[in-house]
Amino acid sequence: MLRTASAVDVVIVGAGPAGLAAARHLTGAGVSVAVLEASPEIGGRSVTDHLDGFRLDHCGRPLAVSAAELRRTPGLGELTPRPFAPGLSVHNGQRVQRISIPRSTRGALSAARALVRADRRTERRTDRQAARRTGPLPDRWAEQDTDRRTVRRLDRRTGRAAPSYATPAAGPAPAVDRPIRDVLASRPAFPPRAHDAFLRPLLGALLCDPQLRGSSRGAAAALRGYAEGQLWLPAGGAFAVPELLAAALPPGTVRTSVRVTAVSTTGVHTAEHGPVPCRAVLVATGARAAAELLPGLRVPAFHPVTVLHHTTAVSGGRGAPSRDTALILPTDGPVAYTYAAGAVDPSRTPPGRALLTTVVLGAAAGLPPAVLDRAARPQLDRIHGAQTRELLTTHHDPYAVPAMPAPHDPERPVRVLAGLYVAGDHRDTGTLQGALNSGRRAARAILQDFGLPALTTEPDTLPAAA
Repeated sequence: MLRTASAVDVVIVGAGPAGLAAARHLTGAGVSVAVLEASPEIGGRSVTDHLDGFRLDHCGRPLAVSAAELRRTPGLGELTPRPFAPGLSVHNGQRVQRISIPRSTRGALSAARALVRADRRTERRTDRQAARRTGPLPDRWAEQDTDRRTVRRLDRRTGRAAPSYATPAAGPAPAVDRPIRDVLASRPAFPPRAHDAFLRPLLGALLCDPQLRGSSRGAAAALRGYAEGQLWLPAGGAFAVPELLAAALPPGTVRTSVRVTAVSTTGVHTAEHGPVPCRAVLVATGARAAAELLPGLRVPAFHPVTVLHHTTAVSGGRGAPSRDTALILPTDGPVAYTYAAGAVDPSRTPPGRALLTTVVLGAAAGLPPAVLDRAARPQLDRIHGAQTRELLTTHHDPYAVPAMPAPHDPERPVRVLAGLYVAGDHRDTGTLQGALNSGRRAARAILQDFGLPALTTEPDTLPAAA
């Protein structure tokens, strides 16, 4: 079954966006690849269900990936974006306030700069205090992220070098990175209530972090991404991303329903077909599955997400959900954000029906579907108008988005050992862009270790807007 894969250069474990992006980069450089996926379908968390003519995403997250970022991954330049209405719509419990694109963009950029300035002020103040007490500032970053340097240890069963993760010696301290909510509460950085209008709900939606406990550095990057691009959905559903990535790979590259049980620098072992030798292995699964294959890999906390899909009959009335293409951010209640997915992307609905997609974050996301639906309906009535709604489906994922607690390194190492690599949004940022970046970085590391030309010399993060 997998005998033809025994001669490949690289085995990639996992057929989500990170693994498929790495496969596209590697095959484009002339490296032979086999992508092994344990599930019957590719895509990872980028799943779109088909139900009675509807296309229903499991994740429900709007994307803020720019066209320039998409073009850096082969195949995604063909992706068709369906943009939301420009600007933002914030619902205060009574009415919707429309925030124009110039105002929302300027506000996002100003907030990003303020977050960075606040961290720099804290860094200078902390450096001075630490120098007075104990000399150079200790490497707190390394204390919280113990997988930044790998060392070799001997696997007793195989005799091969296996990864072990150790805290590196203290070095120069990185810039201070604080929880978002702490920086927002800083009066010199943010005037009282100035950020309540749209910044808090926008950050909660972009990061799936309603309590804003994550990295202020990650928040600044998310705000810059929003300001530089436009919120959009992939035409046809979230599955369009992995589908396009896999479409141009050589026939037979991707193999589904193949479960990898062990990895080393010289191959993998599968439950169905035994060993598969190769020159290098890339583990591109989610963080929990990656830690099972790479003992010692740090597993982050996660933000749970529940997505509710409702349908109504198409109405021509003013403000009907079938016509409104804005992302609506409530400032209170269980709903984090909601939008008319069928209006943004008409290919997601059958004729004569509208599709409302609603996302719930935090503790409320763990409620039973029926309870959550009853709790959300009054809020949806105030936002979209009272009307008869049918709940099509709900999808709850307790491990939907890797958390980015401060301090957060947006580019964690992808090389475990020469010949063994790891990729995924848990190695970068908890977004599609983070998954694509990590796959690209892993492919670059593999090419370098093979002695082949690197993909490009351009940085993994595009320059921020001035």
